[in-house]
Amino acid sequence: MDKKEEFYIIDTHAHYDDDAFNEDRDELLKELDVVGIKRVVNIAASMESVESSLLLAHKYDFVYAAVGVHPSYSEEINTESIAKLEKMLSDEKCVAIGEMGLDYYYDEPQRQIQKKAFIAQLELAKKYDYPVVIHSRDAAKDTLDILKEFEGVKGVIHCYSYSKEMAREFIKLGYVLGIGGVVTFKNAKKLEETVEDISFDDFVLETDCPYLSPVPNRGKRNSSLNLTYIVDRISEIKGVSRDFIIEKTFENARKLYPKMK
Repeated sequence: MDKKEEFYIIDTHAHYDDDAFNEDRDELLKELDVVGIKRVVNIAASMESVESSLLLAHKYDFVYAAVGVHPSYSEEINTESIAKLEKMLSDEKCVAIGEMGLDYYYDEPQRQIQKKAFIAQLELAKKYDYPVVIHSRDAAKDTLDILKEFEGVKGVIHCYSYSKEMAREFIKLGYVLGIGGVVTFKNAKKLEETVEDISFDDFVLETDCPYLSPVPNRGKRNSSLNLTYIVDRISEIKGVSRDFIIEKTFENARKLYPKMK
């Protein structure tokens, strides 16, 4: 089998249910396959978006879904919502729980509310042996401390933004790092150092679209079509070919989301 047919780009973190795609969602998603992006994982952020993410995954064969609640919506996590998420895990197109975690940038909702929601979703992941998608901003220590309490749970630290030393700690726990458009920014020295430091087994590609477009499209609506710029920058930092980065991140994404066909 030809290498290009065997390995392809996987966007491990996208938000195609976002209103930013309302006008051209169908056309854009159909275009992805043509340019070699053959799997996309649509990540939920709220109880409303868990529904829309799964609907999207069932509409398009190559789209999968992660169901969970972002720290900004952590007040939505209660017994009822956890039971709803639990039922969704049996869906064939659901491959992960997330995005969940901690975000102290605005300090809203209160940290204790965020932690409670984070722990409740990690408990679900541990119970069903499900990978998790972690959002962590300005909360490195608390995130790491909580994840240490859930030995055996694995997943991805989405949009990784901390030091290379902290990266080693997350990787030690069995997590991979989500690397997206930020790696192309001029002020991304810390992330460049992290990418240079970690092994080829320890990261996956993501866009977080419609957010965080890479250079040269920074500030515009992001999409999986921009993954090529992220691949180029990572291959430059690591000193290897584009094809090698595509092959390794393909393998890493398949390990991250074992339910993804």
